[in-house]
Amino acid sequence: MTTSTNLMRQRRFLPLFLTQLLNALNDNLYKNAMVLFVVYQVYDSPETETLISGIATALFVLPFVLFSATAGQLADMRDKTKIIRLIKLAEIGIMSIGATGLIMAARGISVDTFAIPLMFVALFAMGVHSTFFGPIKYAILPQHLNKDEVLAGTGLVEAGTYLAILVGMILGGAMPIMASTIGVIVIALIGYVVCRWVPPAPAQTTDVKVDWNPIRASKSLISFSMSNPELRYSVLAISYFWAIAAILSVQFIPLAKNVLLADKQVAAVLLVAFSAGIAIGSISINALLKGDISARYSARSVIVLGGLLITFYLLCRMWDLTPAGDLFTVTEFLRQPLALALTANLLLIAIAGGMFVVPLYAFLTTRVDKSEASRSVAANNFISSLFMVVGAGVAGALGYFGIPLEEQLLLSLILCVFSAQLARKLHATEALRGPENP
Repeated sequence: MTTSTNLMRQRRFLPLFLTQLLNALNDNLYKNAMVLFVVYQVYDSPETETLISGIATALFVLPFVLFSATAGQLADMRDKTKIIRLIKLAEIGIMSIGATGLIMAARGISVDTFAIPLMFVALFAMGVHSTFFGPIKYAILPQHLNKDEVLAGTGLVEAGTYLAILVGMILGGAMPIMASTIGVIVIALIGYVVCRWVPPAPAQTTDVKVDWNPIRASKSLISFSMSNPELRYSVLAISYFWAIAAILSVQFIPLAKNVLLADKQVAAVLLVAFSAGIAIGSISINALLKGDISARYSARSVIVLGGLLITFYLLCRMWDLTPAGDLFTVTEFLRQPLALALTANLLLIAIAGGMFVVPLYAFLTTRVDKSEASRSVAANNFISSLFMVVGAGVAGALGYFGIPLEEQLLLSLILCVFSAQLARKLHATEALRGPENP
């Protein structure tokens, strides 16, 4: 905890932390404002709402599949700080496009034919933006931090990301659409100013050639990630975790509306609980491991997560309550006998998830040479994104074909088992190699 506190006072960490925090905040303010508006004010069909939520998730994730390999090479072979500045500059233009779509939808102008497609274009562009930023925010840490600070830095970045997601979800649910449109542009401008303070992070390799062919670059990236056992197990375990997250994210807002019979403010409160849990888990695992980069708690964490998912499913099945109006408000929801148990259960699911995933991200940047750290993170982003696209697609299809939302939750249990097995293999490999070897 002392290490974390010290890092927050250092220029070598704080500007990067704030930059990625504002990045996640803007992504989620925009995405949640858009999805909540579409689900609650445009459509009135659980099947269509789940499909739209699935499309939104898939569109945001698809650029990670297409461009992660190139993003990783670029970050390793160029100054990472210069790339951050270009990325944050592009965000201003992207958010201007998204804001235009939101304004048109709010005013009822060409909602289906132009406004919603324009919002989806901006969402895809933000996915491209995040694809190129993602490898940098973790891979830059070994350049700026000492070895015994990397786990703390990784935990803070992960916690900051989810705290920003939390705030973005709150604002996306609470702010009027017109205020959201102004907010996303203002945050993009602030993010660009802050990123100017990130210290230089020059390339750590003499190789300056970037392969702009996405297919060839992706094949090379997969080969790179699978050749290192610790990297292979880390990437696959994280990928199964993000497939679970993708399935839950697609189901969540439609589940809040159609199973819990709750309005969009309640959906935002539940998403806040989830994001807070990830942040708590991300900080807690560093305290448990005392700065040691190890997977010894990862398998147990994801098994606990699976057990809590079963409890969450049972609570949803037991939810047989009728609101006084069309949907429960936040106050009405919290008065229901199962509300606190359901919210606490969701919080614990997220804590377990944060404790599972943070050490695995630290493996990605410390078990390879610094000159390969961005490609290591990019490999994880690429493979995780494939899993997420499939997970989001399956969840969207299940909803479209009328599978009850509560039953869809159980799909994640299979993935929890796979994640636990991979985490065990990673810990066994770690024990053979020894934690002292980078």
